[in-house]
Amino acid sequence: MYIIGLLVCAGMLMTLLDGIEGVEFYTEKPAYLESCRIYEPEFTNCSTRSIQKFMNQVIKGIPEIYESFGPIDPMKQDQLVFKQDNSDIATISANLTEMLIHGFGKMVIKESKVSKKDFSWLTKIYLPTMRLDCKYKMIGRILLVPLRGGGNMSMEIDDLNILMSTKTHLYERGGYTFYNVTSVRVSLKVGKVKTNMENLFNGRSKEVERGTNQFFNDNWRDLFEALRPLVAETVERTLLKLLQKVFNLIPANFFVEDIPNSLTLYGRKTEMIA
Repeated sequence: MYIIGLLVCAGMLMTLLDGIEGVEFYTEKPAYLESCRIYEPEFTNCSTRSIQKFMNQVIKGIPEIYESFGPIDPMKQDQLVFKQDNSDIATISANLTEMLIHGFGKMVIKESKVSKKDFSWLTKIYLPTMRLDCKYKMIGRILLVPLRGGGNMSMEIDDLNILMSTKTHLYERGGYTFYNVTSVRVSLKVGKVKTNMENLFNGRSKEVERGTNQFFNDNWRDLFEALRPLVAETVERTLLKLLQKVFNLIPANFFVEDIPNSLTLYGRKTEMIA
């Protein structure tokens, strides 16, 4: 009887754990979420406060998000293939791998606006410092310097202000309204940039490599303009992946209490397509 009792308890425990691991979405609003009403005058202030509290919790760790996305700081990306051939400042073809993005653990939500027309977002984010570490392969030209190399690369950006424009589409699932995050676009303002690229000339001259990195850092504004599209795409892809994970888990009703359903907004009901 004792062994049977143990087996029953073990079976109940496994069922409970399976239920926790298999959470499709939240059906109860977590205590760390503050709901706001979009048609009330103080909505933007409420939304800004709510998103900051929520991101603080994401940084601390939400199990379902951590399991599918990984840590927020540093965030990982596998690969970014980038090509720019229409700029006077740079003509480059680059392949970045093993990417680690540091700094989002200290993000500040300066403002969170939601459109009453289509429920897209405009969000102002501030990072004291963002650092990108990766492996790179690059061929081309930056600031008239011909480049052909590959190795370790780091870029550190101080006082990074991100203006994030997010497009969404509402849909229903299980009696709740959800955001389908369809695109993220960012505009960046920076305080200062420091970059280091190892093996710039395939290791032919370490002295020239050091001098070139110093030249890039002395002219960091021009260098950043050359690399701006690459940095923007890195941030966009990272935030899009994170937001899609978050808003597939948590209903939009928990953020915007009076959000309409898709039938009210679009004149038709939209369901999630599996």
